[in-house]
Amino acid sequence: MTVSLRQPGLVSLKSLLPAAVFVGCQDIAVSSAAEDSRQVTPGCLYAALPGTRTHGREFVHEALQCEAAAILSDCSLAGLSVPYCIVPDARRAYGELCHALHFNPSSQLGVVGVTGTNGKSTTTWLVRALLERSARTCGLLGTIEYSDGMVAEPATLTTPDAATLSLWLGNMVARGTQYAALELSSHALEQQRTAGLQLDVAIVTNVTQDHFDYHGDFDSYVAAKARIAERLKPGGVLFLNADDPGSMAVLEHLPKRIRVQTFGVDHPADIQATVLEESLSGTRLRVCAGIESVELRTPLFGRHNVENVLAAIVTAQQFGLTLAEIAEELPHCFGAPGRLQRIGGTSEPALFVDYAHTPDALQRIIGTLRHLTFGRVITVFGAGGDRDETKRPLMGRAASQGDVCIVTSDNPRTESPEAIARAIVAGVTLDRSHLYVELDRRRAIELALELAESGDAVLVAGKGHEREQIVGRQKFPFDEISVCGQLLARRNSLVNSMQYEQE
Repeated sequence: MTVSLRQPGLVSLKSLLPAAVFVGCQDIAVSSAAEDSRQVTPGCLYAALPGTRTHGREFVHEALQCEAAAILSDCSLAGLSVPYCIVPDARRAYGELCHALHFNPSSQLGVVGVTGTNGKSTTTWLVRALLERSARTCGLLGTIEYSDGMVAEPATLTTPDAATLSLWLGNMVARGTQYAALELSSHALEQQRTAGLQLDVAIVTNVTQDHFDYHGDFDSYVAAKARIAERLKPGGVLFLNADDPGSMAVLEHLPKRIRVQTFGVDHPADIQATVLEESLSGTRLRVCAGIESVELRTPLFGRHNVENVLAAIVTAQQFGLTLAEIAEELPHCFGAPGRLQRIGGTSEPALFVDYAHTPDALQRIIGTLRHLTFGRVITVFGAGGDRDETKRPLMGRAASQGDVCIVTSDNPRTESPEAIARAIVAGVTLDRSHLYVELDRRRAIELALELAESGDAVLVAGKGHEREQIVGRQKFPFDEISVCGQLLARRNSLVNSMQYEQE
């Protein structure tokens, strides 16, 4: 776990939070804060925040046992031996405090925040690659890793809590990093985990069905995504995907003062792309921005990746790169691991690992592979347990765009893998002779490779970069990329030996 490279500052809550009401004092000055009572250290402020299941006020006693010096909350607290502060929105206040303790690091960086159902990781990784290849330094916080520009470690959440977020940004400043590319989930935006963060650029890649178990309905989900605009610095810009109705629906939730620009392929946009050529080796496209026009190449392919590339381009432009510089560096910039990643080079069958775990993402990727391959598309996929149940039959319907479906376990968590599979199968429209259910994920991948012939494409979807499978409440090692590589090598070795024997 990373530690702060700079000594946190001393923050006056009265100065930081003008609407605060103080009980037992006139002001509270703190140099550390925690929202988890188990992480409280002597002299620390404990933030008693509302949660989805419990309220932090239930753990005030534990915080005091750990020698908390003060309490921050959104309600009155009786019988305390320490002063406390009441604010209307405790989550927002806590976020602002965390960033203030680290001297508001995002104000000292060029920061892009990317939200959207799909494309966040690929976009942020492309932004970092473009900046670093142009002799700039860039940190990254997202689904796969947290990096301050020099030191990286595996991520725990797509968007960390306010204390962790501000700590990493503070370390970026301490190391002299110039830019930060951040993935901002709808949960984080809704829960004010991003309070105190300041963005130069905000991007909404797309908004399609996901997380309805949390947000309730599509409009609430869009509204949560739109909250990214609250984090913009004065003069900052929000980019929307003109080709995605969900992204454009964000406009309905924005105040008029927000500066908005668009990028797109099919619909008129401020930054427009035309696909000139596409193959499994990459894409050649023309990008027009105002009177500027440039032809460029990317090793990524698929319509969804063209949109991700455009999002990265508009960000790089905001950070000072010219279209000519971008065109020079883009051919060397690859997306995030486990995102339509080909396994085994050019060996046949073409095997791809992708993180696609929403109906829209799955349908788009299958459509891309169908367009670019001569043979069949064989899809191995599942759906996560203890997550949005309504999308499971939609996943089955999306996978039916391919030729063969193999339904397997994703991360079943505490749900029955059989029940999840039944819900998925209910949406599959393929002839049952092209549908298989194999709940052992490794065996499901083996089955796909056994069925595949030269010219076919095998897509293993849902886990991407992940190295574990969650069954019940336990995590078991399962490195999707490594497993696929091993199984493909073994399959091809067997095929080659059989051909040799026949000769």
